[in-house]
Amino acid sequence: MATSPIEPQGDGRPDARAQLSGLIFAVILIDGEGRIAEVNHSAEDLLGTSASRLIGTLLTDRIGPLDPRVEARLLASDEALVARDLAIAVGEVQIRINLTASPLAGFAGWRVVTLSQIGHDEAAGTVGGEALLGAPAVLAHEIKNPLAAIRGAAQLAARKLPHADKKLARMITDEVDRIARLIDRMQQLGSTRTGPVDACNPHEAIRAAIATMRAAGSTLGEIEIREEFDPSLPPVLANRDALEQVLINLISNARDAALGPRGAGAESVVIVQTRFVSGLAFSAIRNGRAVPLPIEITISDNGPGIDPTLQGHVFEPFVSSKPSGQGLGLSLVRKLVRDMNGNVSHDRDPRAGLTHFRLHLPQA
Repeated sequence: MATSPIEPQGDGRPDARAQLSGLIFAVILIDGEGRIAEVNHSAEDLLGTSASRLIGTLLTDRIGPLDPRVEARLLASDEALVARDLAIAVGEVQIRINLTASPLAGFAGWRVVTLSQIGHDEAAGTVGGEALLGAPAVLAHEIKNPLAAIRGAAQLAARKLPHADKKLARMITDEVDRIARLIDRMQQLGSTRTGPVDACNPHEAIRAAIATMRAAGSTLGEIEIREEFDPSLPPVLANRDALEQVLINLISNARDAALGPRGAGAESVVIVQTRFVSGLAFSAIRNGRAVPLPIEITISDNGPGIDPTLQGHVFEPFVSSKPSGQGLGLSLVRKLVRDMNGNVSHDRDPRAGLTHFRLHLPQA
């Protein structure tokens, strides 16, 4: 853990402490009173505090207030605990985690607690969701052929129909086009091909995404877009086109949320922030290796926040809070970010009234 240096065993294998230090989820050792005795690096990252400040404090003070049922089980030192989709406060930010507490045989009262942020879990365990989209993506090509024939027939019919009935033919072509766009997105989401990555300036990608939205007639003019950029940020290793698409989707969602109900006198605001997070050392496991993700791009809005019933599912296909939403936008965001070896997550800061979507990407 984080309290002593890492040394290999005599045969060159990493010891238990080295293995714990390498885990991407937080591991915390607590005593019979619920006080923190040791933490690994990921626990420092998740809780935003160094080991020296964490050790000796009550775990419940660091992540509380908790659901009373969870807190009671956590304080029962002889009981194991598994809690999923648990809301905790880390500083002024609320995040959702999965928590386990495991008693240590032969050490009365001592337990090992693990915390894993749900936003990062989703990025690391999405094979099932993507597999579900594989079959529709395969069928999409076959569906497009008859759609093209229907559209062509409707166009021919429109030439021969009386003027009063032409709107019916236009309705057919419009609906065919809408279905074709939906199929295009499903094909992109189900694709296993990844684009090449290269060094690119994240600020240029952000401004290009905003410019694209304005050129497309977006309602960005109705809201304030605030840029909080780190001018010293190094280039990011990403696919430029994919990164712009991700930013367009996230900024578009933030705009829609900010334009929603916020209370009397509130102005619509979207904040795009960049920073280097070397102290947080986010990482994702890709091809059996850890990939540092020090470049953080955060898109925040002052809308009402995500419906609590959807918070743990926003990156899943066909999940949407919008009445006319198809639920593919954030699924596509997650896929494109994963293709670039990155992570995407979200959290809510209730005190500031902001919802944050965070991209963590590798440095070029």
